Amino acid sequence: MRLRHVTVDCARPFELATFWSRLTGWPISGIDQPGDDEVLVEAPDPLPGLLFIRVPEPRAAKNRVHLDWKPDGRSRDEEVERAVGFGATIYEDHRGPEDRGWVTLRDPEGNEFCIER
Repeated sequence: MRLRHVTVDCARPFELATFWSRLTGWPISGIDQPGDDEVLVEAPDPLPGLLFIRVPEPRAAKNRVHLDWKPDGRSRDEEVERAVGFGATIYEDHRGPEDRGWVTLRDPEGNEFCIER
């Protein structure tokens, strides 16, 4: 089998997909529009896309799974600044001496993700 999508339950699929599209540089599917109940951020092959699906209930607890990202062409700290500029918040800062460690952030709906060095 091949992993096709990583699916994220959310309240506002298009808005959350827009955040992730800006952060990753991957496009939102051309068939998806504001107000849709599911919105796909298309990743380059062979990576899985990010699929955002509207659900009625709010997020209630810590994520059981989250994504770890490694910057490509930027430093970890530059990528953290970009993410915050797009609407993420820093949740836990695990940066250490000599540029080691990672930062755990939350996207605009509170889903955790990490940016590593």
